[in-house]
Amino acid sequence: MDTSDYLNVFLEESDEHLQSINNHILELEQNPGNLEIVNEIFRSAHTLKGMAGTMAFHDIASLTHQMENVFDKMRNNELEVNEGVIEIIFQAVEALEEMVEAIRNGETGSMDVDELVSHLKSFEGKDVDSGAKNRSSEGQPNSYLHLDEYQLTVVKQAEEQGFSAFQITVKLSEDCLLKAARVYMVFEILEELGEIIKSVPGVEELEEEAFETEFSVVILSKASAADIEARIYKVSEIQSVMVMPIDAGVMNKKDKKAQQEQSGGNKGSLDKSKGNYNNGKQASSKTIRVSSERIDHLMNLFEELVLDRGRLEDIAMNKDDDELTETVEHIAKISQDMQDLILTMRMVPVEQVFNRFPRMVRGLAKELDKEIDLEVMGAETELDRTVIDEIGDPLVHLIRNSIDHGIETRAERKRSGKSSKGKLVLRAFHSGNHVFIEIEDDGAGINRDKVIKKAINYGLITTDKAEDLNNEEVNQLIFSSGLSTADKVSDVSGRGVGLDAVSKKIESLGGHISIESVPGQGSKFSIQLPLTLSILSSLLVNVQSEIFGIPLSSVIETVLVEENDFMNSHRQKVMDFRGKVIPILSLQEVLGVPDNQQIRRTAFESVVIVKKGEKMTGLVVDSFIGKKEVVLKSLGNYMKGTFAISGATILGNGKVSLIIDPNALVK
Repeated sequence: MDTSDYLNVFLEESDEHLQSINNHILELEQNPGNLEIVNEIFRSAHTLKGMAGTMAFHDIASLTHQMENVFDKMRNNELEVNEGVIEIIFQAVEALEEMVEAIRNGETGSMDVDELVSHLKSFEGKDVDSGAKNRSSEGQPNSYLHLDEYQLTVVKQAEEQGFSAFQITVKLSEDCLLKAARVYMVFEILEELGEIIKSVPGVEELEEEAFETEFSVVILSKASAADIEARIYKVSEIQSVMVMPIDAGVMNKKDKKAQQEQSGGNKGSLDKSKGNYNNGKQASSKTIRVSSERIDHLMNLFEELVLDRGRLEDIAMNKDDDELTETVEHIAKISQDMQDLILTMRMVPVEQVFNRFPRMVRGLAKELDKEIDLEVMGAETELDRTVIDEIGDPLVHLIRNSIDHGIETRAERKRSGKSSKGKLVLRAFHSGNHVFIEIEDDGAGINRDKVIKKAINYGLITTDKAEDLNNEEVNQLIFSSGLSTADKVSDVSGRGVGLDAVSKKIESLGGHISIESVPGQGSKFSIQLPLTLSILSSLLVNVQSEIFGIPLSSVIETVLVEENDFMNSHRQKVMDFRGKVIPILSLQEVLGVPDNQQIRRTAFESVVIVKKGEKMTGLVVDSFIGKKEVVLKSLGNYMKGTFAISGATILGNGKVSLIIDPNALVK
């Protein structure tokens, strides 16, 4: 069978299952007695094993099969969940991730997993209690399926009406080819004999053959155990049948909390009118998978439509034709709705990035011998996929920085009167046309004196200038290239390249990063990011004969200023803006735009006030044109890195307009 057509589906679903396993293992570490979590992990591992086997990725299939065995022992209370088990499982998950990534990169995905498989096999012989498998409760086996309160009530009421409850475990032959068909035939017989109230695995998994060879059901019937067993054995390819009577009174004495956790999503009911067993299966989701390449192509086509829309609007303004104007206005409205829809399609939750951090924090905390409690908030907040793809590495640097530099060791925290366990909060939220991502810790905060001393040693500032710096300016120094406050270089940090790279990457995304810190109480890094990078609202301005666009997200206000109101301070032109002195830059001088002698000078200067965090700068232009939705296009490798220019767009008249990068101009 040619499996190449299914490779993308395999990779996507493998990522989802591995992430699910990751998340649930972290939950299991905190709640080792919750068997429903184990069931979720088992299902993901089993599905991944089946997909890998179908695609002939044998090492993945071998490793997941052994993981599956371990989880099976856990859910049968035959293996205790402890740190040693969790550690080996995490190593196995890391190996699976490496193999999937290798397949994504065009490799075979092969890896020597014998050692990991051997480690996992070693757990198979370890029981939580040597008698766990054979222990009985009032003469009954301890291998009953867990029933919740509702199901127990149904069993009691059925017993009062002369019915008996049985748990039936059916094992199919190892060489059974049509497992789902055999299951259907068994269910058909059982439905004739009584009513099924529970199935493990669930019916959906049985239909999809997402099980090995064994399944169990709980049935209410007036037939005898021998009759039920004999009827089931009439189905071919049945290896064994075990029918066990259930006593509701005995079942009710079990730990109800464990029953509820185990019962999870396995409830079912019989629809007698249709003769079908219903396992609470919901209607199929009205969604389809679309590759990101197709959405990107759709976005590119729409960007061309936006350019033509601008052209039509310009033509309509110059034509005195009501029908044309009305049609163009309608097209503008429809295309705006399309724009919103397509941008929404490109939006993905930051959860895709956040999901990688719990395990990373856990590993770093162990490596640095620290206790850290990670709290994730707002993971459902959505960002453009292009931003999501780029923001992961900066967040990794910031989180590692908080764990290494920010949060103290247990001993240091106790000396400071703090809890030995540090707290790290990762949150995301919308605000206007921006998304904010914050990393906050309750550690030692930024040591002002230490940062200044390092900055002076690296020649970033002088001793005299250091005295004039406020706390915010000192905090910003840690983003300087080469500066690190670590006392020694480690595998985690200390080389002075992380935060500098973070700042540059975020600014390249049109964002900004700021720091708040209180010594002894902790620090908060706040990242401001635009919702999307493709289509943006801009203020178009004239600079001599050229037209430039300034992103409206960076514009505070436009003002007309008399030239006499400009002042000079430290050889820098400045102005008073609402009681605050801000620097002034001429876009003509900065960008080297040649003079146009035909442009008439006026007594007023047109100034655009732009911001970067809390800092502001006034940009002097010749005139304002107005707001315009523009498509941001890359300048390409030839002009890449041009100072203060982030891209270009094509205007309605066909001319190219460069888009200003205000972050590069704010002083």
